[in-house]
Order: sequence, then structure tokens, then C-alpha cells
Amino acid sequence: MPLRHPSAQKRHRQSLKRRQNNRSKKSAIKTFSKKAVEAANTGAENAAELHRFAESLIDKAAKGSTLHKKAAARKKSRLAKRLNKVAAQAAQ
Repeated sequence: MPLRHPSAQKRHRQSLKRRQNNRSKKSAIKTFSKKAVEAANTGAENAAELHRFAESLIDKAAKGSTLHKKAAARKKSRLAKRLNKVAAQAAQ
């Protein structure tokens, strides 16, 4: 069913752009979270840097409307928990 009203067409175009941007941001968050955990598993020196970068991406996504602020807090908490668990295992 085609959108006939010009304002509806514009809103549809805008929603498609927002969807692409949001998907890109969420994908980057997942990618760098996985990289941070993998770096911590291998004991890489840049694990802390990757962790900070992943948290930064999460904060930026929450600042806009990509992620809800509580969802962002949950993601950051779970990421920190995983990294601390890996660090504790490596210390033993």
C-alpha cells in the first residue's frame, strides 16, 4: 500500500534512515563488546582500552534514542561483570 501523503512519505524516509543508523550503532556495540571480552580472555594489553571504547559507544547510543538508558546501564554492567570475571580467573 503506497504512502500517498507527502508528509507520510517523508516520515517513512526518515524512519528508514534512523533504522539504519540505529542498527549500525547497535552492531558496533556488539562488535566492540565481543572484542573487549576476547581481549580479556587472551590477556591482551588493550583489553581495558576496548572496554572503555565499548562503554563509550553504549553511552553515546543511550544519549540519543538508540538505546534506553536503563538498557545501556544493563549492558555496561554485564560487560564489566564478564571482564571482571575473566580478570579474576586470569589472576588465579
